[in-house]
Amino acid sequence: MREDEQVPPTETAEDAMQQLRSKAAELLLREEWKESVQIYSQFINLCQEEMIKISNDPDQVSKLHKSLCLAFSNRAEARLRLRDFNEALQDCEQALKIETTHFKALLCKGKILLSLNTYSLALDCFKATLLDAHASGNLETVNGFLEKCKKLEYQSRTGAFDLSDWVLSGFRGKYPEMAEYVGAVQIKKSEISGRGLFATKNIDAGTLVLVTKAIAIERGILSGEDSSERTQLVMWKNFIDKIVESTSKCQRTHHLISTLSSGENEDELEVPDISLFRPESEESDYSNEKLDMDRILNILDVNSLVEDAVSAKVLGKNRGFHGVGLWLLASFINHSCNPNARRMHVGDFVMIHASRDVKVGEEITFAYFDMLSSLEKRKEMSQTWGFHCNCRRCKFEEGMSSKQELGEIEMGLERGIDAGCAVYRLEENMKRWIIRGKEKGYMRASIWSAYAETYGSERLMKRWGRRIPATEVVVDSVVEAVGSDERVSKVLMEGLKRSGCGVAEMERTTKFGRGLYGKVVKKQALRSLLEMDIC
Repeated sequence: MREDEQVPPTETAEDAMQQLRSKAAELLLREEWKESVQIYSQFINLCQEEMIKISNDPDQVSKLHKSLCLAFSNRAEARLRLRDFNEALQDCEQALKIETTHFKALLCKGKILLSLNTYSLALDCFKATLLDAHASGNLETVNGFLEKCKKLEYQSRTGAFDLSDWVLSGFRGKYPEMAEYVGAVQIKKSEISGRGLFATKNIDAGTLVLVTKAIAIERGILSGEDSSERTQLVMWKNFIDKIVESTSKCQRTHHLISTLSSGENEDELEVPDISLFRPESEESDYSNEKLDMDRILNILDVNSLVEDAVSAKVLGKNRGFHGVGLWLLASFINHSCNPNARRMHVGDFVMIHASRDVKVGEEITFAYFDMLSSLEKRKEMSQTWGFHCNCRRCKFEEGMSSKQELGEIEMGLERGIDAGCAVYRLEENMKRWIIRGKEKGYMRASIWSAYAETYGSERLMKRWGRRIPATEVVVDSVVEAVGSDERVSKVLMEGLKRSGCGVAEMERTTKFGRGLYGKVVKKQALRSLLEMDIC
Protein backbone atom coordinates (compact mmCIF):
# COMPACT_ATOMS: atom_id res chain seq x y z
CA MET A 1 0.00 0.00 0.00
CA ARG A 2 1.34 3.47 -0.95
CA GLU A 3 2.03 5.99 1.80
CA ASP A 4 -0.68 8.40 0.55
CA GLU A 5 -3.31 5.60 0.93
CA GLN A 6 -2.56 4.93 4.62
CA VAL A 7 -5.21 5.99 7.19
CA PRO A 8 -4.05 7.37 10.58
CA PRO A 9 -4.83 4.93 13.43
CA THR A 10 -6.79 7.53 15.40
CA GLU A 11 -9.00 8.28 12.39
CA THR A 12 -9.69 4.56 11.97
CA ALA A 13 -10.62 4.30 15.66
CA GLU A 14 -12.90 7.32 15.36
CA ASP A 15 -14.67 5.76 12.39
CA ALA A 16 -15.10 2.46 14.22
CA MET A 17 -16.42 4.21 17.31
CA GLN A 18 -18.85 6.28 15.25
CA GLN A 19 -20.20 3.13 13.58
CA LEU A 20 -20.58 1.36 16.92
CA ARG A 21 -22.23 4.38 18.52
CA SER A 22 -24.75 4.72 15.67
CA LYS A 23 -25.54 1.01 15.68
CA ALA A 24 -25.96 0.90 19.49
CA ALA A 25 -28.25 3.96 19.45
CA GLU A 26 -30.38 2.37 16.72
CA LEU A 27 -30.69 -0.86 18.70
CA LEU A 28 -31.65 1.15 21.79
CA LEU A 29 -34.41 2.93 19.88
CA ARG A 30 -35.65 -0.42 18.55
CA GLU A 31 -35.72 -1.73 22.16
CA GLU A 32 -33.34 -4.55 21.33
CA TRP A 33 -31.80 -4.34 24.76
CA LYS A 34 -29.37 -7.29 24.76
CA GLU A 35 -27.90 -6.41 21.38
CA SER A 36 -27.65 -2.76 22.43
CA VAL A 37 -25.68 -3.71 25.56
CA GLN A 38 -23.26 -5.77 23.46
CA ILE A 39 -22.55 -2.96 21.00
CA TYR A 40 -22.24 -0.30 23.71
CA SER A 41 -19.77 -2.59 25.49
CA GLN A 42 -17.66 -2.77 22.34
CA PHE A 43 -17.83 1.02 21.99
CA ILE A 44 -16.84 1.57 25.64
CA ASN A 45 -13.86 -0.79 25.38
CA LEU A 46 -12.64 0.86 22.19
CA CYS A 47 -13.17 4.32 23.64
CA GLN A 48 -11.17 3.47 26.79
CA GLU A 49 -8.34 2.00 24.72
CA GLU A 50 -8.21 5.12 22.57
CA MET A 51 -8.11 7.39 25.64
CA ILE A 52 -4.92 5.65 26.78
CA LYS A 53 -3.33 6.24 23.37
CA ILE A 54 -4.14 9.97 23.26
CA SER A 55 -3.71 10.73 26.97
CA ASN A 56 -1.40 13.63 26.08
CA ASP A 57 -4.15 15.42 24.09
CA PRO A 58 -6.54 17.04 26.65
CA ASP A 59 -9.09 18.20 24.05
CA GLN A 60 -9.43 14.74 22.54
CA VAL A 61 -9.60 13.12 25.99
CA SER A 62 -12.37 15.54 27.00
CA LYS A 63 -14.32 14.71 23.85
CA LEU A 64 -14.00 10.98 24.46
CA HIS A 65 -15.01 11.44 28.10
CA LYS A 66 -18.34 12.93 26.97
CA SER A 67 -18.91 10.06 24.53
CA LEU A 68 -18.02 7.55 27.23
CA CYS A 69 -20.37 9.17 29.75
CA LEU A 70 -23.30 8.99 27.31
CA ALA A 71 -22.45 5.38 26.39
CA PHE A 72 -22.42 4.33 30.06
CA SER A 73 -25.79 5.98 30.69
CA ASN A 74 -27.35 4.42 27.55
CA ARG A 75 -26.00 0.99 28.44
CA ALA A 76 -27.42 1.48 31.94
CA GLU A 77 -30.84 2.18 30.42
CA ALA A 78 -30.69 -1.02 28.35
CA ARG A 79 -29.58 -3.04 31.40
CA LEU A 80 -32.40 -1.52 33.44
CA ARG A 81 -34.89 -2.77 30.82
CA LEU A 82 -33.31 -6.22 31.16
CA ARG A 83 -33.72 -5.88 34.97
CA ASP A 84 -29.96 -6.28 35.33
CA PHE A 85 -29.96 -3.81 38.22
CA ASN A 86 -26.45 -4.39 39.60
CA GLU A 87 -24.73 -3.83 36.26
CA ALA A 88 -27.05 -0.92 35.40
CA LEU A 89 -26.20 0.88 38.66
CA GLN A 90 -22.48 0.38 38.06
CA ASP A 91 -22.86 1.95 34.61
CA CYS A 92 -24.66 4.95 36.12
CA GLU A 93 -21.90 5.39 38.69
CA GLN A 94 -19.25 5.23 35.94
CA ALA A 95 -21.11 7.93 34.00
CA LEU A 96 -21.51 10.14 37.07
CA LYS A 97 -17.79 9.84 37.86
CA ILE A 98 -17.16 11.53 34.53
CA GLU A 99 -19.97 14.10 34.88
CA THR A 100 -21.63 14.36 38.30
CA THR A 101 -24.75 16.11 37.00
CA HIS A 102 -25.25 14.11 33.80
CA PHE A 103 -29.02 14.22 33.20
CA LYS A 104 -29.50 10.81 31.55
CA ALA A 105 -27.32 9.02 34.11
CA LEU A 106 -29.13 10.60 37.08
CA LEU A 107 -32.55 9.88 35.54
CA CYS A 108 -31.62 6.27 34.84
CA LYS A 109 -30.16 5.81 38.34
CA GLY A 110 -33.40 7.14 39.80
CA LYS A 111 -35.43 4.64 37.78
CA ILE A 112 -33.18 1.77 38.89
CA LEU A 113 -33.46 2.75 42.57
CA LEU A 114 -37.22 3.05 42.13
CA SER A 115 -37.32 -0.49 40.71
CA LEU A 116 -35.29 -1.63 43.74
CA ASN A 117 -37.86 0.09 46.03
CA THR A 118 -35.31 2.49 47.54
CA TYR A 119 -37.72 5.40 47.22
CA SER A 120 -35.81 8.10 49.16
CA LEU A 121 -32.59 7.60 47.19
CA ALA A 122 -34.56 7.54 43.93
CA LEU A 123 -36.25 10.79 44.94
CA ASP A 124 -32.84 12.44 45.47
CA CYS A 125 -31.79 11.44 41.94
CA PHE A 126 -34.95 12.82 40.33
CA LYS A 127 -34.61 16.09 42.26
CA ALA A 128 -31.02 16.40 41.00
CA THR A 129 -32.26 16.23 37.37
CA LEU A 130 -34.72 19.14 37.74
CA LEU A 131 -32.33 21.89 36.62
CA ASP A 132 -31.40 20.12 33.38
CA ALA A 133 -35.00 18.98 32.92
CA HIS A 134 -36.06 22.61 32.44
CA ALA A 135 -33.39 23.20 29.82
CA SER A 136 -33.85 19.91 27.95
CA GLY A 137 -37.66 19.95 27.82
CA ASN A 138 -37.97 16.85 30.02
CA LEU A 139 -39.66 18.60 32.95
CA GLU A 140 -42.97 16.75 32.56
CA THR A 141 -41.19 13.36 32.57
CA VAL A 142 -39.13 14.20 35.65
CA ASN A 143 -42.13 15.62 37.52
CA GLY A 144 -43.99 12.39 36.77
CA PHE A 145 -41.23 10.34 38.38
CA LEU A 146 -41.06 12.77 41.33
CA GLU A 147 -44.79 12.49 42.04
CA LYS A 148 -44.71 8.70 41.71
CA CYS A 149 -41.70 8.48 44.00
CA LYS A 150 -43.27 10.72 46.66
CA LYS A 151 -46.45 8.64 46.62
CA LEU A 152 -44.59 5.34 46.93
CA GLU A 153 -42.28 6.66 49.64
CA TYR A 154 -45.36 7.76 51.64
CA GLN A 155 -47.02 4.36 51.20
CA SER A 156 -43.84 2.56 52.19
CA ARG A 157 -43.45 4.70 55.31
CA THR A 158 -47.08 4.73 56.49
CA GLY A 159 -48.78 1.67 54.99
CA ALA A 160 -51.56 3.98 53.73
CA PHE A 161 -52.90 2.26 50.61
CA ASP A 162 -56.24 2.99 48.92
CA LEU A 163 -57.50 0.74 46.11
CA SER A 164 -61.06 2.16 46.20
CA ASP A 165 -61.12 3.89 42.80
CA TRP A 166 -59.65 0.84 41.08
CA VAL A 167 -62.17 -1.51 42.73
CA LEU A 168 -65.14 0.75 41.91
CA SER A 169 -63.99 0.98 38.27
CA GLY A 170 -64.34 -2.79 38.02
CA PHE A 171 -60.53 -3.25 38.02
CA ARG A 172 -60.21 -1.43 34.71
CA GLY A 173 -56.93 0.02 33.52
CA LYS A 174 -53.50 -0.58 34.97
CA TYR A 175 -52.91 -2.05 38.40
CA PRO A 176 -52.59 0.62 41.10
CA GLU A 177 -49.02 1.73 41.75
CA MET A 178 -47.92 0.27 45.06
CA ALA A 179 -44.85 0.41 47.25
CA GLU A 180 -43.40 -2.35 49.36
CA TYR A 181 -44.26 -1.96 53.04
CA VAL A 182 -43.27 -3.76 56.25
CA GLY A 183 -45.49 -3.12 59.26
CA ALA A 184 -45.14 -3.84 62.98
CA VAL A 185 -43.57 -7.28 62.65
CA GLN A 186 -40.29 -9.06 63.30
CA ILE A 187 -38.81 -12.47 62.46
CA LYS A 188 -38.29 -14.82 65.42
CA LYS A 189 -37.96 -18.51 66.17
CA SER A 190 -41.39 -20.12 66.01
CA GLU A 191 -42.95 -22.85 68.12
CA ILE A 192 -44.95 -23.85 65.05
CA SER A 193 -42.00 -24.46 62.73
CA GLY A 194 -38.58 -22.91 62.14
CA ARG A 195 -38.93 -19.16 61.99
CA GLY A 196 -42.05 -17.04 61.86
CA LEU A 197 -43.36 -13.49 61.65
CA PHE A 198 -44.49 -11.93 64.96
CA ALA A 199 -46.42 -8.77 65.83
CA THR A 200 -44.38 -6.12 67.65
CA LYS A 201 -47.55 -4.28 68.76
CA ASN A 202 -51.31 -4.87 68.89
CA ILE A 203 -52.73 -5.00 65.36
CA ASP A 204 -56.43 -4.34 64.64
CA ALA A 205 -58.34 -6.50 62.18
CA GLY A 206 -57.85 -5.20 58.65
CA THR A 207 -54.52 -3.50 59.37
CA LEU A 208 -51.78 -4.21 56.84
CA VAL A 209 -48.93 -6.38 58.06
CA LEU A 210 -46.86 -6.18 54.89
CA VAL A 211 -47.00 -5.48 51.17
CA THR A 212 -44.36 -7.07 48.98
CA LYS A 213 -43.70 -7.66 45.30
CA ALA A 214 -42.93 -11.11 43.92
CA ILE A 215 -39.32 -11.84 43.04
CA ALA A 216 -40.87 -13.78 40.15
CA ILE A 217 -44.33 -15.02 39.27
CA GLU A 218 -45.73 -17.29 36.57
CA ARG A 219 -49.41 -17.55 35.59
CA GLY A 220 -51.46 -19.77 33.33
CA ILE A 221 -55.01 -20.93 32.69
CA LEU A 222 -55.71 -24.52 33.74
CA SER A 223 -58.37 -26.58 31.99
CA GLY A 224 -58.66 -30.39 31.62
CA GLU A 225 -56.68 -32.70 33.91
CA ASP A 226 -54.06 -33.77 31.37
CA SER A 227 -53.45 -30.31 30.00
CA SER A 228 -53.50 -28.83 33.52
CA GLU A 229 -50.70 -31.10 34.65
CA ARG A 230 -48.65 -30.29 31.56
CA THR A 231 -49.41 -26.58 31.94
CA GLN A 232 -48.33 -26.61 35.58
CA LEU A 233 -45.04 -28.34 34.70
CA VAL A 234 -44.30 -25.72 32.02
CA MET A 235 -45.27 -22.93 34.45
CA TRP A 236 -43.02 -24.37 37.16
CA LYS A 237 -40.04 -24.56 34.75
CA ASN A 238 -40.61 -20.97 33.60
CA PHE A 239 -40.93 -19.87 37.21
CA ILE A 240 -37.63 -21.51 38.16
CA ASP A 241 -35.90 -19.88 35.18
CA LYS A 242 -37.16 -16.47 36.31
CA ILE A 243 -35.90 -17.02 39.86
CA VAL A 244 -32.47 -18.12 38.63
CA GLU A 245 -32.27 -15.06 36.39
CA SER A 246 -33.31 -12.73 39.25
CA THR A 247 -30.68 -14.14 41.61
CA SER A 248 -27.97 -13.75 38.97
CA LYS A 249 -28.85 -10.12 38.25
CA CYS A 250 -29.31 -8.70 41.75
CA GLN A 251 -27.01 -9.33 44.73
CA ARG A 252 -29.69 -8.28 47.23
CA THR A 253 -32.21 -10.74 45.76
CA HIS A 254 -29.57 -13.48 45.78
CA HIS A 255 -28.80 -12.80 49.44
CA LEU A 256 -32.43 -12.60 50.58
CA ILE A 257 -33.39 -15.82 48.81
CA SER A 258 -30.43 -17.52 50.50
CA THR A 259 -31.98 -16.66 53.91
CA LEU A 260 -35.07 -18.76 53.15
CA SER A 261 -35.55 -22.30 54.39
CA SER A 262 -34.77 -25.24 52.13
CA GLY A 263 -36.71 -27.57 54.42
CA GLU A 264 -33.67 -28.93 56.25
CA ASN A 265 -32.30 -28.20 59.75
CA GLU A 266 -35.06 -25.66 60.44
CA ASP A 267 -34.06 -25.20 64.09
CA GLU A 268 -30.49 -24.32 63.16
CA LEU A 269 -31.34 -21.57 60.70
CA GLU A 270 -30.19 -18.05 61.48
CA VAL A 271 -32.95 -15.52 62.19
CA PRO A 272 -32.48 -12.60 59.75
CA ASP A 273 -33.18 -9.07 60.89
CA ILE A 274 -36.44 -7.66 59.53
CA SER A 275 -34.54 -4.56 58.34
CA LEU A 276 -33.03 -6.62 55.51
CA PHE A 277 -36.49 -6.88 53.94
CA ARG A 278 -37.52 -3.26 54.36
CA PRO A 279 -37.68 -1.28 51.10
CA GLU A 280 -35.25 1.38 52.28
CA SER A 281 -32.74 -1.10 53.72
CA GLU A 282 -29.19 0.20 53.50
CA GLU A 283 -26.83 -1.44 51.05
CA SER A 284 -24.40 -3.84 52.65
CA ASP A 285 -21.79 -6.36 51.67
CA TYR A 286 -24.12 -9.19 50.77
CA SER A 287 -22.80 -12.68 51.30
CA ASN A 288 -21.69 -14.62 48.26
CA GLU A 289 -23.28 -17.80 49.56
CA LYS A 290 -23.69 -20.10 46.59
CA LEU A 291 -27.19 -21.02 45.50
CA ASP A 292 -26.87 -24.16 43.39
CA MET A 293 -29.85 -25.48 41.47
CA ASP A 294 -30.70 -28.16 44.05
CA ARG A 295 -30.90 -25.60 46.82
CA ILE A 296 -32.96 -23.19 44.71
CA LEU A 297 -35.42 -25.99 43.91
CA ASN A 298 -35.71 -26.91 47.60
CA ILE A 299 -36.22 -23.28 48.59
CA LEU A 300 -38.95 -22.83 45.98
CA ASP A 301 -40.61 -26.09 46.98
CA VAL A 302 -40.85 -24.91 50.60
CA ASN A 303 -41.56 -21.20 50.10
CA SER A 304 -43.53 -20.68 46.89
CA LEU A 305 -47.14 -19.53 47.21
CA VAL A 306 -50.05 -19.98 44.84
CA GLU A 307 -52.50 -17.15 44.25
CA ASP A 308 -55.64 -19.30 44.32
CA ALA A 309 -55.16 -20.52 47.92
CA VAL A 310 -57.99 -20.56 50.48
CA SER A 311 -56.40 -17.73 52.48
CA ALA A 312 -55.92 -15.55 49.40
CA LYS A 313 -58.07 -13.21 47.33
CA VAL A 314 -57.05 -12.31 43.80
CA LEU A 315 -58.16 -8.97 42.38
CA GLY A 316 -57.87 -7.63 38.87
CA LYS A 317 -56.69 -9.18 35.64
CA ASN A 318 -54.97 -12.18 37.23
CA ARG A 319 -58.30 -13.57 38.48
CA GLY A 320 -59.05 -16.81 36.68
CA PHE A 321 -55.36 -17.63 36.34
CA HIS A 322 -53.38 -20.14 38.34
CA GLY A 323 -50.36 -18.25 39.61
CA VAL A 324 -47.25 -19.38 41.47
CA GLY A 325 -44.75 -16.90 42.89
CA LEU A 326 -42.09 -16.17 45.47
CA TRP A 327 -42.79 -13.34 47.93
CA LEU A 328 -39.78 -13.22 50.25
CA LEU A 329 -41.03 -11.95 53.61
CA ALA A 330 -44.39 -13.71 53.21
CA SER A 331 -42.41 -16.97 53.07
CA PHE A 332 -41.79 -16.72 56.82
CA ILE A 333 -45.51 -16.93 57.65
CA ASN A 334 -46.48 -20.32 59.09
CA HIS A 335 -49.78 -22.18 58.80
CA SER A 336 -52.49 -22.36 61.44
CA CYS A 337 -56.03 -23.75 61.36
CA ASN A 338 -57.08 -20.69 63.38
CA PRO A 339 -55.16 -18.09 61.34
CA ASN A 340 -55.08 -14.38 62.08
CA ALA A 341 -54.08 -13.09 58.63
CA ARG A 342 -55.16 -13.21 55.00
CA ARG A 343 -53.51 -12.22 51.76
CA MET A 344 -54.77 -10.33 48.76
CA HIS A 345 -53.02 -10.50 45.39
CA VAL A 346 -52.96 -7.39 43.22
CA GLY A 347 -50.79 -7.74 40.13
CA ASP A 348 -47.40 -9.01 41.25
CA PHE A 349 -47.92 -7.72 44.80
CA VAL A 350 -49.27 -9.57 47.80
CA MET A 351 -50.93 -7.54 50.58
CA ILE A 352 -51.13 -9.33 53.93
CA HIS A 353 -53.44 -7.98 56.61
CA ALA A 354 -54.75 -9.09 59.99
CA SER A 355 -58.05 -10.95 59.52
CA ARG A 356 -58.83 -10.53 63.23
CA ASP A 357 -57.26 -8.62 66.11
CA VAL A 358 -53.67 -9.68 66.82
CA LYS A 359 -51.93 -9.13 70.16
CA VAL A 360 -48.35 -7.98 70.56
CA GLY A 361 -45.99 -10.97 70.50
CA GLU A 362 -48.53 -13.17 68.66
CA GLU A 363 -47.30 -15.03 65.58
CA ILE A 364 -48.80 -14.00 62.24
CA THR A 365 -50.33 -17.04 60.51
CA PHE A 366 -52.51 -17.84 57.55
CA ALA A 367 -54.13 -21.04 56.29
CA TYR A 368 -52.24 -23.20 53.80
CA PHE A 369 -55.40 -25.23 53.23
CA ASP A 370 -59.14 -25.14 53.93
CA MET A 371 -59.83 -24.11 57.53
CA LEU A 372 -63.61 -24.61 57.07
CA SER A 373 -63.28 -28.39 57.12
CA SER A 374 -63.17 -31.19 59.66
CA LEU A 375 -60.14 -32.18 61.72
CA GLU A 376 -59.66 -35.39 59.74
CA LYS A 377 -59.65 -33.58 56.40
CA ARG A 378 -57.25 -30.98 57.72
CA LYS A 379 -54.95 -33.75 58.95
CA GLU A 380 -54.91 -35.26 55.45
CA MET A 381 -54.09 -31.90 53.89
CA SER A 382 -51.32 -31.13 56.38
CA GLN A 383 -49.68 -34.45 55.54
CA THR A 384 -49.51 -33.46 51.87
CA TRP A 385 -47.64 -30.34 53.04
CA GLY A 386 -45.28 -32.47 55.09
CA PHE A 387 -46.14 -31.32 58.61
CA HIS A 388 -48.49 -32.03 61.51
CA CYS A 389 -50.56 -29.03 62.63
CA ASN A 390 -50.50 -28.57 66.38
CA CYS A 391 -52.40 -25.27 66.63
CA ARG A 392 -54.81 -24.47 69.48
CA ARG A 393 -57.81 -25.44 67.38
CA CYS A 394 -56.38 -28.80 66.34
CA LYS A 395 -55.44 -29.58 69.95
CA PHE A 396 -58.95 -28.75 71.12
CA GLU A 397 -60.61 -30.82 68.39
CA GLU A 398 -58.22 -33.71 69.06
CA GLY A 399 -59.49 -33.67 72.63
CA MET A 400 -63.09 -33.70 71.42
CA SER A 401 -62.57 -36.41 68.81
CA SER A 402 -63.48 -39.16 71.28
CA LYS A 403 -67.05 -37.83 71.51
CA GLN A 404 -69.25 -40.39 69.82
CA GLU A 405 -71.86 -37.77 68.92
CA LEU A 406 -69.37 -35.81 66.80
CA GLY A 407 -68.48 -38.87 64.79
CA GLU A 408 -72.17 -39.57 64.21
CA ILE A 409 -72.77 -35.99 62.97
CA GLU A 410 -69.83 -36.12 60.55
CA MET A 411 -70.80 -39.58 59.31
CA GLY A 412 -74.39 -38.41 58.88
CA LEU A 413 -73.28 -35.47 56.73
CA GLU A 414 -71.26 -37.80 54.53
CA ARG A 415 -74.36 -39.96 54.07
CA GLY A 416 -76.58 -37.00 53.17
CA ILE A 417 -78.27 -36.25 56.49
CA ASP A 418 -80.41 -33.10 56.65
CA ALA A 419 -77.89 -30.23 57.16
CA GLY A 420 -80.24 -28.43 59.56
CA CYS A 421 -80.43 -31.54 61.71
CA ALA A 422 -76.62 -31.74 61.85
CA VAL A 423 -76.41 -28.09 62.93
CA TYR A 424 -79.10 -28.56 65.57
CA ARG A 425 -77.43 -31.67 66.99
CA LEU A 426 -74.02 -29.95 67.19
CA GLU A 427 -75.48 -26.88 68.90
CA GLU A 428 -77.33 -29.02 71.47
CA ASN A 429 -74.24 -31.09 72.18
CA MET A 430 -72.09 -27.96 72.64
CA LYS A 431 -74.58 -26.76 75.27
CA ARG A 432 -74.36 -30.10 77.05
CA TRP A 433 -70.54 -30.13 76.90
CA ILE A 434 -70.43 -26.50 78.10
CA ILE A 435 -68.36 -25.32 75.14
CA ARG A 436 -67.97 -21.55 74.99
CA GLY A 437 -66.10 -18.73 73.23
CA LYS A 438 -63.68 -19.49 70.43
CA GLU A 439 -64.14 -23.21 70.91
CA LYS A 440 -67.71 -22.86 69.66
CA GLY A 441 -66.31 -21.15 66.58
CA TYR A 442 -63.86 -24.01 66.03
CA MET A 443 -66.65 -26.60 66.12
CA ARG A 444 -68.90 -24.58 63.82
CA ALA A 445 -66.08 -23.96 61.34
CA SER A 446 -65.42 -27.69 61.11
CA ILE A 447 -68.91 -28.37 59.68
CA TRP A 448 -69.37 -24.96 58.08
CA SER A 449 -70.86 -26.44 54.92
CA ALA A 450 -73.85 -27.63 56.97
CA TYR A 451 -74.38 -24.16 58.46
CA ALA A 452 -74.05 -22.52 55.03
CA GLU A 453 -76.58 -24.94 53.51
CA THR A 454 -79.02 -24.45 56.38
CA TYR A 455 -78.91 -20.65 56.46
CA GLY A 456 -79.12 -20.52 52.67
CA SER A 457 -82.27 -22.70 52.45
CA GLU A 458 -85.78 -21.36 53.12
CA ARG A 459 -87.01 -24.91 53.63
CA LEU A 460 -84.37 -25.74 56.25
CA MET A 461 -84.78 -22.40 58.02
CA LYS A 462 -88.54 -22.92 58.30
CA ARG A 463 -87.89 -26.23 60.00
CA TRP A 464 -84.81 -25.42 62.10
CA GLY A 465 -84.52 -21.64 62.24
CA ARG A 466 -86.06 -21.21 65.68
CA ARG A 467 -84.01 -24.02 67.20
CA ILE A 468 -80.55 -22.90 66.05
CA PRO A 469 -78.61 -19.65 66.68
CA ALA A 470 -79.14 -16.62 64.42
CA THR A 471 -76.91 -16.30 61.37
CA GLU A 472 -74.96 -13.33 62.70
CA VAL A 473 -74.21 -15.11 66.01
CA VAL A 474 -72.66 -18.07 64.20
CA VAL A 475 -70.81 -15.86 61.69
CA ASP A 476 -69.30 -13.75 64.50
CA SER A 477 -68.10 -16.82 66.38
CA VAL A 478 -66.52 -18.40 63.29
CA VAL A 479 -64.78 -15.15 62.31
CA GLU A 480 -63.48 -14.72 65.87
CA ALA A 481 -62.13 -18.29 65.82
CA VAL A 482 -60.66 -18.65 62.31
CA GLY A 483 -60.85 -15.21 60.71
CA SER A 484 -62.83 -13.99 57.70
CA ASP A 485 -63.57 -16.09 54.64
CA GLU A 486 -65.54 -15.47 51.42
CA ARG A 487 -67.88 -18.40 52.13
CA VAL A 488 -68.75 -16.96 55.51
CA SER A 489 -69.17 -13.54 53.87
CA LYS A 490 -71.67 -14.99 51.43
CA VAL A 491 -73.84 -16.41 54.22
CA LEU A 492 -73.70 -13.13 56.17
CA MET A 493 -74.57 -10.94 53.17
CA GLU A 494 -77.45 -13.17 52.03
CA GLY A 495 -78.84 -13.16 55.56
CA LEU A 496 -78.67 -9.37 55.74
CA LYS A 497 -80.42 -9.07 52.38
CA ARG A 498 -83.31 -11.17 53.63
CA SER A 499 -83.67 -9.40 56.99
CA GLY A 500 -82.88 -5.84 55.91
CA CYS A 501 -79.75 -3.83 56.55
CA GLY A 502 -79.88 -1.27 59.37
CA VAL A 503 -77.09 0.78 60.96
CA ALA A 504 -75.97 -2.04 63.27
CA GLU A 505 -75.92 -4.49 60.37
CA MET A 506 -73.92 -2.04 58.25
CA GLU A 507 -71.32 -1.76 61.01
CA ARG A 508 -71.18 -5.55 61.28
CA THR A 509 -70.71 -5.84 57.52
CA THR A 510 -67.94 -3.22 57.51
CA LYS A 511 -66.10 -4.90 60.38
CA PHE A 512 -66.39 -8.27 58.67
CA GLY A 513 -65.22 -6.78 55.36
CA ARG A 514 -62.15 -5.24 57.01
CA GLY A 515 -61.11 -8.68 58.19
CA LEU A 516 -61.67 -10.10 54.72
CA TYR A 517 -60.14 -7.36 52.55
CA GLY A 518 -58.17 -5.18 54.93
CA LYS A 519 -58.26 -1.41 55.36
CA VAL A 520 -57.20 -0.69 51.80
CA VAL A 521 -60.62 0.28 50.44
CA LYS A 522 -63.28 2.74 51.59
CA LYS A 523 -66.78 1.65 52.61
CA GLN A 524 -68.40 1.91 49.18
CA ALA A 525 -65.64 -0.12 47.51
CA LEU A 526 -65.73 -2.60 50.40
CA ARG A 527 -69.47 -3.19 49.88
CA SER A 528 -68.80 -3.68 46.17
CA LEU A 529 -66.24 -6.42 46.98
CA LEU A 530 -68.63 -8.09 49.42
CA GLU A 531 -71.38 -8.05 46.81
CA MET A 532 -68.98 -9.85 44.44
CA ASP A 533 -68.63 -12.65 46.99
CA ILE A 534 -72.35 -13.38 46.70
CA CYS A 535 -72.25 -13.66 42.90
